Amino acid sequence: MKISVIGAGYVGLTTAACFAQIGHEVFCGESDTAKLHKLQNGGMPLFEPHLEQIIHSVRQAGRLLFGSTEEAIDHGQAIFICVGTPPLGNGDADLSAIETVARTIAKRAQGYRLVVEKSTVPVQTGAQLRRHLSVHKTSRLEYDVASNPEFLREGSAVTDFLHPDRIVVGVDAPRSASLLREIYQPILDRTFVCPVHPECARASVPRFLVTDTNSAELIKHASNSFLAMKISFINMVANLCEVVGADVTKVAEGMGLDPRIGPEFLNPGIGFGGFCFPKDVQAFIRIAEKSGCDFSLLREAEKINQRRVHDFVEKLRTELWVVRGKKIAVWGLAFKPNTDDVRFAPSIALVKSLLEEGAKVFAYDPEATEKAKLLLPDINYASNPYEAAHGADAVLIVTEWDEFRRIDWVRLRDAMENPLILDGRNMLAGEDVTPHGFRYLSVGRPSAAPEVKAPRVAGAHASTDIGTAP
Repeated sequence: MKISVIGAGYVGLTTAACFAQIGHEVFCGESDTAKLHKLQNGGMPLFEPHLEQIIHSVRQAGRLLFGSTEEAIDHGQAIFICVGTPPLGNGDADLSAIETVARTIAKRAQGYRLVVEKSTVPVQTGAQLRRHLSVHKTSRLEYDVASNPEFLREGSAVTDFLHPDRIVVGVDAPRSASLLREIYQPILDRTFVCPVHPECARASVPRFLVTDTNSAELIKHASNSFLAMKISFINMVANLCEVVGADVTKVAEGMGLDPRIGPEFLNPGIGFGGFCFPKDVQAFIRIAEKSGCDFSLLREAEKINQRRVHDFVEKLRTELWVVRGKKIAVWGLAFKPNTDDVRFAPSIALVKSLLEEGAKVFAYDPEATEKAKLLLPDINYASNPYEAAHGADAVLIVTEWDEFRRIDWVRLRDAMENPLILDGRNMLAGEDVTPHGFRYLSVGRPSAAPEVKAPRVAGAHASTDIGTAP
């Protein structure tokens, strides 16, 4: 089928590439001329595992083209709108980009088109989109409007698209549901060639859930807000564990064994970030308020998340006594591993707080450095974690990149001024770090001091006792 995708951001680019991968003829339209030029010349505007290889492959096969929004609208029977909906100052979603696309469709498209919102939008946006198309259409356009929310996690977006647990479509006409099912049929039947797994082990068939457009729009916001609330809950449990001397990882493990709760998103740390959770929580709060519903529960979850960086800096201050003038190494700038996205990343607020304290910050991230420089131009950037930590008084782990699990601890210890590690993601185990002379602090777990072997006493058997520094 001929499909148009408007917008070449994380969602749009993944959607276009994966639709082409499963056999459709896709035209991806982008209004940012610099981004469009990069894509047309084989470049990538973002980092996402597997995406670049897929785009190269489907372009070679002639199933994916890049061009203007107008050209994309001319191409497809189904038009997927994947433009950004950033938050406004009051928490509402900015729908101006969607309105612009809708106006262009109304004035340009002819014949039948299925207009699909894939951007994350407030409930009743579909109804507004339908009215907007009706008011502004000047050609022989016949259309349906549908909602098809995305559930893509940055860092695993390709896998999530090709192996979803559910495909949600909100429609108000039977032919819309039929057309969307036809589009996704290769995924439902598992008849496509998986570019991620040579022998795909994901055998489960996703649920194809058909709802009305309002319900589909709410599913997306409700899902992300619930997951954000789950993260904030375990972070409060972590605070309690630190006070009473419990281990939050064990508490979370015990909770997650309950199938009604599950283990996912029970990972404490310095808070959630990225472009989805923070803005979707804000938008859902605003949707509820404008509808007369008190969603103070979500407001508290948002407040808890905003306090995480403050609590982390306070922990550092307690350890160092004075932060001013100290060199602090920050490992990780992306809001999560396997992406270069720093939008609303906890690292941004953390680094700004450290600079306000008078610290000298040296940062390292495998993928996000160039994008971080646009938001944090006044810090030092290192080419590897050891360079960042050279002469440092503390290493702060902010993003759980696998690279940080493979550190040469002896080399790191020798490079640092003060062997202190604050793990904001609980990605390490204290017993793996402290034997090398580090003091190790994490979130919601007992702190671990450097292990010190008792000295041999002349004429006595060697002691096997292990002491710890106070």
